[in-house]
Amino acid sequence: MKPVRYDQEEILRYLKEGYWDKTILPDYWDRNARQWPDKEALVDSLGSRLTWKEATEKIDRIALALVKEVGLQRDDRLMVQLPNCVEQVLVRLACQKAGVIAIPEMTTFRQTELLDIATRTEAVGIVIPREYRKFDHYEMAKDLQSDLPNLKHVIVAGEDVPQGCISLQEIMDHAYEEEYDPIELIARKVDAVEEVGFLVTTTGTTGLPKLIEHRIAARDIWTAKAHVRNWQLGPDDCVLAIAPLAGAAGGTPAYVTAPVGGAKIALEYQYRGEETLAFMEKERVTLIALVPTQLARLLELPVDKYDLSSLRIIKTAGGYLPPPLAKKGEASFGCPILGTYGTQDTGSISGVPITATDEQRYTTVGRLHLGIEIKILDDSGKQVDKGGVGTLWFKGPGNSIGYYKDLEKTMNEAFDEEGFATPGDLVTLGDDGFLKIMGRKKNIIIRGGQNIYPREIEDYLLTNSKVTNVAVVPMPDPTMGERACAFVTLKEGEEFTFDEMIDFLKTKKIAPFKLPERLEVLEALPLVGESGKIDNKAMVKMITEKLKEEGKIK
Repeated sequence: MKPVRYDQEEILRYLKEGYWDKTILPDYWDRNARQWPDKEALVDSLGSRLTWKEATEKIDRIALALVKEVGLQRDDRLMVQLPNCVEQVLVRLACQKAGVIAIPEMTTFRQTELLDIATRTEAVGIVIPREYRKFDHYEMAKDLQSDLPNLKHVIVAGEDVPQGCISLQEIMDHAYEEEYDPIELIARKVDAVEEVGFLVTTTGTTGLPKLIEHRIAARDIWTAKAHVRNWQLGPDDCVLAIAPLAGAAGGTPAYVTAPVGGAKIALEYQYRGEETLAFMEKERVTLIALVPTQLARLLELPVDKYDLSSLRIIKTAGGYLPPPLAKKGEASFGCPILGTYGTQDTGSISGVPITATDEQRYTTVGRLHLGIEIKILDDSGKQVDKGGVGTLWFKGPGNSIGYYKDLEKTMNEAFDEEGFATPGDLVTLGDDGFLKIMGRKKNIIIRGGQNIYPREIEDYLLTNSKVTNVAVVPMPDPTMGERACAFVTLKEGEEFTFDEMIDFLKTKKIAPFKLPERLEVLEALPLVGESGKIDNKAMVKMITEKLKEEGKIK
């Protein structure tokens, strides 16, 4: 399928400059199988274990079955709603070999979200577990089929396969390579630079997921190589995805980057408390990929009971990592925490290298990846002075393509005419070349015409020994338009008053207009689904309703 935003000149440029090539991700699995056929490549916490050779054999079998047995046509869309298990990796790779467009989805999606995705993409099938976390995915798939005549195929992973469904295990066990020549797949595989590799979903403003033509294969490989450099990743590493593999937080390190570096992939099927730590110990994990909320949960466990000396990197994404949590995580696990920066909508931008200083790790999102061009613009569209704050626009081999079959939305909401994209963040670029996020333009608080950057105030409050997490959000005001409200969570047994907050912030010698004018203490900040991201919208709604109840606004 041709991308919605297609630029032949851009393709030729990135090929010429060496940022892109014609390999796709399954090519790296084939390479690894040739180099290390008997070395473990892929394991999950359910007990599945595959060498590189065994994994590539199953990938080819699934690809051949999709083409020859299931009868999928090139560019057919196949939804993949699987937890972190070996089957998710194998199916997605097989789709690239078969020329089928996979749509990986969070396991938390239900009928409403999947019906919308399947309707827009005309998906012809779905791959599911029979049940996950006590939810019956098969019953949901049957309901979807009653509304979607195109959704003909339900492929079920595991041993419990209802009648009328296709058994993924039987496909993987069947020697299709003896019946069909795998060379037939060469003509079917996705073109690395000319075509959409697969679709991804992300949260939309309407509550329904946005569909993004996120990755031509070359873009994925370029991103992986950038991370391999930053993390110094190699064949002796083991990358564990605790965050969902269907999202960027777990998928980019484990699904995309690990095989390019030749590293083993380990998958945590679902969070299990201390058993998760035991799994890390058993597999001698060297890099874990998770969201900040998962890191916080791990730190509540007796980490010292387990031999985690193999661990050398913690990779976080999918939400803001408070510096105190980062410092605690590094102290407990004895390794650096490295972040990356990018969005599903616009692409990959930067990453923190393993050589970064403490300050660079805690306060920045790293250095720009090779090939990335940026411009930092003020509200009038002019470049800000060096060290100034403005909206980030970037362009490079890491850009996504755009919104699925919607060029108008792509160019109006994400990209400009020159191909620069904006994640909507306000940033500043330091003299050291590291990028720092100051907040989101749409989240900026404008108090009587003066701009308040929430991230600045949040970073100050997080240095208070009582505060464990914080979000500064706008609250409506009839006089000033907006004022700042600070939502905080505290260490157990602590109290934190409004006056105490103001006195503390005054010691930071910031402008008085930046001081929050209300404090709300919560047991936990609200989060957006499985993403682990703080739900600022929920807190804005919360404080708005309180102000109405108090008669301060109408």
